[in-house]
Amino acid sequence: MTNTIYLDCHAGIAGDMLLSSLVDLGANIAYIESHLQKLPLNDFKLHFSNQTKQGIQAKQLDIDFSETTHHRTASDITKMIQDSDLPARVKVRSQKVFDTIAHAEAKIHGMSVEEVHFHEVGAMDSIIDIIGGCLALENLKIDELHASPIPTGGGKINIAHGLYPVPAPATAEILKGIPLASFDINSELTTPTGAAFIKALASKIGPLPSVTIEEIGYGSGTKDFDFPNILRAIQFKTKDNTPTQVQVIESQIDDMSAEMLSYFLEQVLEDGALDAYFTPITMKKSRPATQITVICKLENAQFFEDYVLKNTSTLGIRSYTVNRKVLHRQFETIHTNYGAILVKTAMLNGKIIKAKPEFEDVRNAALQANKPFLHVYNHINQEIQKHIQFD
Repeated sequence: MTNTIYLDCHAGIAGDMLLSSLVDLGANIAYIESHLQKLPLNDFKLHFSNQTKQGIQAKQLDIDFSETTHHRTASDITKMIQDSDLPARVKVRSQKVFDTIAHAEAKIHGMSVEEVHFHEVGAMDSIIDIIGGCLALENLKIDELHASPIPTGGGKINIAHGLYPVPAPATAEILKGIPLASFDINSELTTPTGAAFIKALASKIGPLPSVTIEEIGYGSGTKDFDFPNILRAIQFKTKDNTPTQVQVIESQIDDMSAEMLSYFLEQVLEDGALDAYFTPITMKKSRPATQITVICKLENAQFFEDYVLKNTSTLGIRSYTVNRKVLHRQFETIHTNYGAILVKTAMLNGKIIKAKPEFEDVRNAALQANKPFLHVYNHINQEIQKHIQFD
């Protein structure tokens, strides 16, 4: 069974609201805090209190810390995560959230990801929100995250670059391809951090499916409105390897250069496509051409259909729905003669049937040991066979 959380974002989502809702759901505060304390951060203390928002009791997070002005780069945060002793899946999830924000900021400001300085995410409280949220998911043994459509709010807010309309530029960039919900209010409801959690980790966006609810947690926002300013986390289980549906969008191109096609592929994946690839084909009059294929979630079909029409030379597309079945995946760390290596395992009906070391870990190990990549890769695969129990 797949342990799943559905985030009811009727009042938006922020990093502190997510962490608070997961603690209210049952995530162990001591577990979260003990792992966070091992990171190279200034002293801090997490405080969770019960607050009532329009008659609904919810957990609210306050963080006491001394650091207020130090802004970190994307590289700083990546190094902090990779050098840490965080659980393997926490590392992967945290990095995905940070990468989502970094790519959005880089695109907005016209710079490389490595040059990005996080004004919000680099702040210590947001680092705690993101890594703490991923630790809470791990503590609750959550395999999948689903969410409702996202309301962004309205009006204007002050950010590091001045007065901007809601949603903030980073939030809007992150939410490209994500279904939004209308909410007429003069306030920000969804922050870049909250949006990044949804973009990076949510596998489905839509209404709550027909499920049996096991637990519910409520996370409080700091603002008071005439409606409950809370994020509701609903926990339930689904059967492993249940087929899902995705949208496949295709078009045949014979008049775009290789450079243009390469740019399209890079951008469509960055903007949230599940997958995209090229197939060499021969068209009428024996013209060599390229078939573009984009795969996306059903709820994003309209966005990516328009995306292909706007960003390629095509005059038409084919779009159809297909069934997809994927193995449940998880990460674990094994210790080898070449150090700690992250391993991805795939499960069918609750049993491990495949395992593969992460390429970057093997690459770094080979470089540090000054050994051929294949030699290190084969050694690590032998260690995997010893450490992991296959069906």
